[in-house]
Amino acid sequence: MTTFPELLRELRLLARVSMPEFALRVHYDRTSLHHFESGRRTAPFDLAEKADEVLGADGCLVAAWLREDEARREAAAAHRTRAAALAMSNDLSALADLDIAALQEGVEATAVDYLGSPPAPMMDRAHVLRADAFERIRSGHHRSADRSDLYVAAGRLSGVLAYALLDMGDPDEALAHAGAAGRCAEYAGDAELAAWVAGTKSLIARFQGDYGQALEYVRDGYQWVGSGHGTGEARLRCGEAQCLANLGNSRAANDALDGADEARARMRHGDSLGGLFGFSQAKQSYYAGSSLIWLQGGHDAERAAREATAAIELWQAGPTAERSLDDERLAHIYLATAQVQLDDVEGAAEAIRPVLSLPVEEQISWIVKRADRLAGMLGAPRYAGNRTAAETVAAINALAA
Repeated sequence: MTTFPELLRELRLLARVSMPEFALRVHYDRTSLHHFESGRRTAPFDLAEKADEVLGADGCLVAAWLREDEARREAAAAHRTRAAALAMSNDLSALADLDIAALQEGVEATAVDYLGSPPAPMMDRAHVLRADAFERIRSGHHRSADRSDLYVAAGRLSGVLAYALLDMGDPDEALAHAGAAGRCAEYAGDAELAAWVAGTKSLIARFQGDYGQALEYVRDGYQWVGSGHGTGEARLRCGEAQCLANLGNSRAANDALDGADEARARMRHGDSLGGLFGFSQAKQSYYAGSSLIWLQGGHDAERAAREATAAIELWQAGPTAERSLDDERLAHIYLATAQVQLDDVEGAAEAIRPVLSLPVEEQISWIVKRADRLAGMLGAPRYAGNRTAAETVAAINALAA
């Protein structure tokens, strides 16, 4: 979509109005107008109105200005929420004696809703819920018997914030929220949450490309598993597989994925909370596919394609509440990547097609990053002249833009 500065310059040139003449007619100096046209400064609304009239834009410039002003206001509001949420995570991490009251209503719904919602509104909801918990912590309005439950509630809400900020592309803020979640798990003595936090910290490190640190987080998390309660071990082993695959160790990565299957088979009790804090069979297959695409193709790519396909099918056939839309879309990208590694360009184009029409608010940072890698693979010299490859690359580039 054409921006206000681009439209202003385009319409001025189309009307054959020179910059000096334009300055006289809208009553602004030329330097300011250059800044407005280049986007270096935000034009005031009265300039949009005057320019619209002078250039005969029939309301187009005013509409463009209002559209961008709304976007600026939304961005400012999101920034304020992020800053407040980050300050609270830093406070939670710094508290030497975190005293939590009653279990917060809405944590379970937030965990489930996160799977099918954009991250920004989930960030807002988690921040509001945690603010209430934080006030109770500060004031001491709780029963002593409820203390452990609210440790866990505050930790999970911090975990939701960690995921939201990571999905919005800010791993540093995400890690701060994950750190707060870990402190809450520690004070609550909740091994299940502690294992989940270890896996989430590893995920953040993988997002940053620090696979050595990511592997340390995973291996530290193993101290919290082994009781047969929950999917924590399976999730950690899948995280280990992702690290090992990115470090180029195919055999160890496949062994870790097999270990995740064994951990699930040993599990005697399910997760105490689902949604974002669960790890379904679909999610496990998704992790397997997302791991093996970082290796050299061949058998690894074949298994990656099988696992990504299984994840998509399980999500599409399963309960709506367990369907993680963002992960399902990423699974399409992982399937497409594996198909390229197997030299099946047509299959890759078919696999990624559902992702290419996403609206911008649903393009989480992971989707943009992974689709960009796929575009690079399809743009390799070996596919020069391949029409399907070129069209798919163009579609991916349009998505990122």
